[in-house]
Amino acid sequence: MSRLETPHLILGGARSGKSTYAEALVMSMPPPHRYVATAQILDDEMARRVREHQKRRGATWRTIECPIHLADLLRQLDSEPAPILVDCLTLWYSNLVLSLEEGAIRAQVASVCDVLHSARSPLLLVSNEVGCGIVPDNALARFYRDLAGWANQRIAQACRAVTYVIAGIPVPLKPR
Repeated sequence: MSRLETPHLILGGARSGKSTYAEALVMSMPPPHRYVATAQILDDEMARRVREHQKRRGATWRTIECPIHLADLLRQLDSEPAPILVDCLTLWYSNLVLSLEEGAIRAQVASVCDVLHSARSPLLLVSNEVGCGIVPDNALARFYRDLAGWANQRIAQACRAVTYVIAGIPVPLKPR
């Protein structure tokens, strides 16, 4: 791609390089850079990961935490033309599963898709591809895996570009 198409979904497995790739794309645009963090820091290990990500990003980034109401925040942020990186949808899906019923979760995903269709700001979203592993051994984990797969499909359909990152190598899926 000669010019960055957005909205842009970046998919990959755990530690595939997807966040680093997404951050580099955002850094190719003029600051300020906005980082929407969906993680809830519930333990020391997650706090360490967050610190590592923040250190890697540097001072041009403004972090906004958003564990649940992502569409509402993206609508607010879209009033300014600065780039937005959402990292990551996978944790957002987890937050939704632990907080809402299935119908409300699907409505939240649909609302984000609506924002993607109308977004004026450069918008990049990171998500894990969770469907390549073994079938989970319990109903909640299977529900989560199925929901993440369904939601990633909807988000991908709403995005102008989709890239899969594997072993640090970005593979464009859309547009081809």
